[in-house]
Amino acid sequence: MPRIQRVDVQDIRFPTSRALDGSDAMNAAPDYSATYVTLHTDADDGLEGHGLTFTIGRGNEICVAAVNSLASRLEGRTLESITANMGEFWRDLTSGDSQLRWLGPEKGVIHLACSAMVNAVWDLWAKHEGKPVWKLLADMSPAELVSCLDFRFITDALTPDEAIALLEAKRSGKAEREAYLREHGYPGYTTSAGWLGYSEEKMRTLCREALAEGWAHFKQKVGGDIDEDRRRAAILREEIGADRTLMMDANQMWDVQEAIDNMRRLAEFDPHWIEEPTSPDDILGHAQIRRELKTIGVATGEHCHNRVMFKQFFQAEALDYCQLDAARLGGLNEVIVVVLLAAKYGIPVCPHGGGVGLCEYTQHISMFDYIAVSGELDGRLLEYVDHLHEHFVDPVTIRAGRYRVPDAPGYGVTMKPESLAEHRFPEGPAWRDAPATD
Repeated sequence: MPRIQRVDVQDIRFPTSRALDGSDAMNAAPDYSATYVTLHTDADDGLEGHGLTFTIGRGNEICVAAVNSLASRLEGRTLESITANMGEFWRDLTSGDSQLRWLGPEKGVIHLACSAMVNAVWDLWAKHEGKPVWKLLADMSPAELVSCLDFRFITDALTPDEAIALLEAKRSGKAEREAYLREHGYPGYTTSAGWLGYSEEKMRTLCREALAEGWAHFKQKVGGDIDEDRRRAAILREEIGADRTLMMDANQMWDVQEAIDNMRRLAEFDPHWIEEPTSPDDILGHAQIRRELKTIGVATGEHCHNRVMFKQFFQAEALDYCQLDAARLGGLNEVIVVVLLAAKYGIPVCPHGGGVGLCEYTQHISMFDYIAVSGELDGRLLEYVDHLHEHFVDPVTIRAGRYRVPDAPGYGVTMKPESLAEHRFPEGPAWRDAPATD
């Protein structure tokens, strides 16, 4: 197997703030950015692994520095030495250097850097095997897959033996579920019409375009002025009709009681869920909101930084939809642990997709979940944001509001060389003459 000779990391930023793409109540003018990792190997065919973590602009350079601090833990290792015991590798990278772990532990910038590196290893492994990541995972036996995972701190909720049993229970029917996805695709929802900074005219235009493309599920950003939220909700309902699904996302803006009160005022628009209604760390606050709202689901997880927090969300019955983030958790190993936890607790996994490269990642997670873990599509939707896919070698493919199955080997986040050169911060042409918006 190939040997990793060098870890390269680049600060890649896209000036999305100029058109308010991605704008919400908490993040008014984000510049979608990627800490972009390349694993260079000694393979004769130039095989490389690629991974990224997502930020929204300033501070991306801190993630780059963190990757550089961790790079020596990968350089010089063969892929075989890693894949022979992925669970041990993951623990070593996230916790093997106690001084760097102190900066988390298992959260924040160090965990974001680990995510980019871990995902780059999975990308390398899948490319070496000639499979997309979802297929690499789905083809593993339950014992092989569980050996890739670290169950430290969560065995009170899920043991390795329980995880194997969950996977064994879904072995039958995997081929049929894969065939179903290839024929029908994976159901998605769009956030592209609902950004907070968009004008009414732009919202209406984007809604009509999305309807024409076959979308049936839409998400609206809320959390600013409640009367303005209601006005925008009325516009969206008018455009999409009563029979289509509308979700809402407050992006952490409200206190607990404020979230309850505001969602009661928005209930007339029949929201399917309220996403991040309060602080992403407030597990008991989410549980209270869920108890009070009853008929409106509670969704969260994009800022939930590790498996331990998700364990407690599930134990506290604090959420209805698990919105794990592929680049905030410590890479695919920890993502799989959370997917298994969600399956045990009967919570649908609806990954966060709002960010550069996240849709490319999450299609693999959701398809693996359906084929090998949950065996269910009921209650599951995969977020789609129509931003920046053109910069990837193998971007997501959407038809009639559904993700089509990716077949290209790897994890899907390999970026085009010209896009990297254009958007490298601060020297790339996209930034050299027009600095980021403050």
